[in-house]
Amino acid sequence: MKAPPGVFFLCCFQIVALASHAEGEMYTSLQNVKQAIDVERKLTDYLRTYIDSELERLEDIKRFYAKVSDLHSELYKGPAAATTNPLVAFTLVKRLHSEWLNVVYSNEAQENTQTLRSKYEEEEAYLPKVEDLRGAAKGLMRLQDVYSLQVSSLVKGRFQRVSNGGVIDVCSPAVSVSLSGDDCFLVGKVAYEQEDYYHSVQWLEESVRLFRGPGGQWSPENEGTLEDALDHLAFSHFKTGNVSYALSLSHELLHHDPMNGRVLQNVEKYEKLLGSAGPSRGCSLRRPSSSYLRTRDAYERLCLTQGSQPMHFENPRLFCDHFTNNSPALLLQPVRREVLSLQPHVVLYHDFITDAEAEDIKRLAQPGLKRSVVAAGEKQETADYRISKSAWLKGSESSIVGRLDRRISVLTVTFQSCFQAQNWESRGNLHDLSQLSRSWRLHSLHIRQLQCSSCGESCDFLVEPPQKRSGR
Repeated sequence: MKAPPGVFFLCCFQIVALASHAEGEMYTSLQNVKQAIDVERKLTDYLRTYIDSELERLEDIKRFYAKVSDLHSELYKGPAAATTNPLVAFTLVKRLHSEWLNVVYSNEAQENTQTLRSKYEEEEAYLPKVEDLRGAAKGLMRLQDVYSLQVSSLVKGRFQRVSNGGVIDVCSPAVSVSLSGDDCFLVGKVAYEQEDYYHSVQWLEESVRLFRGPGGQWSPENEGTLEDALDHLAFSHFKTGNVSYALSLSHELLHHDPMNGRVLQNVEKYEKLLGSAGPSRGCSLRRPSSSYLRTRDAYERLCLTQGSQPMHFENPRLFCDHFTNNSPALLLQPVRREVLSLQPHVVLYHDFITDAEAEDIKRLAQPGLKRSVVAAGEKQETADYRISKSAWLKGSESSIVGRLDRRISVLTVTFQSCFQAQNWESRGNLHDLSQLSRSWRLHSLHIRQLQCSSCGESCDFLVEPPQKRSGR
C-alpha cells in the first residue's frame, strides 16, 4: 500500500472527505508545495540579480586592481624621471586620497545586500515558519516508523525497508533528492530536542557520516557543522546507555574544539562512569511509546501490507457490483461498489468524484484553512499530533458542495448542511483520523486519485465504517 502524498478532508459530523494527489510526494500537500516552489523561484531570480550586481562590482574592483598593478610594474619601476612628473605625482596623491577610499568604503556591496534582503522580506509572509520546518522533520520520522524505512536509504532518496533479510523498495518516486549532512542534522536535532534519542541517534549518525565524507565541508547556508552533529550524537548515545561510544565521539569533538569546557566535563563524567561500571554495552535503540494513539502498532502493521490482504480474496462474502441503493437517481448510472471488508464494514465506490470537482473543493477551501484544534476540557487548542489545517464549506457557497452533498446522500441517506475541508501538509499524518474514527461515524471520500502500488492503477473511493457508530 503506497502512502498518500497529501490529504484534504471534507467532513461535517458524519462525513469526512479526503483528497490526495497522485503526482505529489508522500505526506505532502501539493498545493503548498506548488506555492513554496513559486516563492523559491522568485527568490532565485532575486539572488541571480544580486549575483549579477556583485559580479559587476567585483569587475570594477578587478579593473582598479589591474590599473594600480600595472602602474607599479611598469611606470614606477621605470626611469627615475617618471616619478618627477607632476602628473604622475598628482594621480598618485589623488588615488591614495580618494580612489582607494571609495573602493575600500564602497556602499555598493551593502546596497546590493540590502536590495536582496528587501526582496526576501517581501516574500517572508509566504515562507514556512519554524513549526513548519520542525513538523516536516517529524513527518519524515513518522514516515520512517510507519513503513519501517531505513534512514540510510532515505538519505539517498530511496524509500526502502528490510524484509525477510533483503532490502525492498516501499515506493519508487519519479523524482527524488538526496539529503545532506545538514539536512540530517536538522531532523536529528528536532528529535533530540524532544528527548527522542531513538530517532536522534539514527539521523545524527547519518549527519556525522556525511559531514566526515567528501563534500561534507561547511557551507554558508548550513545550520549545523560536524562539531554540532558530534556534540548532539555523543549525548544521544549517552542517554541510550552507550557511554563508551559517547566518550569516543566526545574525544573526536575535542580534536576539532579542544577548548570546549562542557565537552571536557562530559568526557570526565563518561570516564568515571566507565571506570566504576566497566565497559558499557550498547543498548538497542527502542522507539518511544505513543501517548496519544493506542492503536499505533496495529495501524502501522496495516500500512506495511501491500495492497489488499490475501484473505480478502478468499472470503466469498466479499463482492463487486453496480449499486443503486434503490434510488431513482442511480438507476441509469449505478455506482461501481466493491466490498473490501466485513468487520469493519468497508466499501469502496469507484469513480465517485472527478478531478475537476476535487480541484474546485481545494480551491474553495484554500483561503480559509487554519490549524486544526483538539478539545482540551471546555477549550480548544492545537496539538502536536494533529497538525492539519481545516476550513468549513457551506452548500450555498458553491454548486460543487451542493452536488457532493446530494451525491453522498443518495448513497448514505444522510444530509449535511456544511463540510469541513482538512489539509495534511508535508508534516502531516493520518493518526488523528484514527482518533476521530473512534468517536464519529465516518464516510471518507478520497476526492483525488490515489496510485495503487500493487496494480499501478488509480482509483477514487468512499469508505463507510460500521453503521453502529452513530453521528454526533
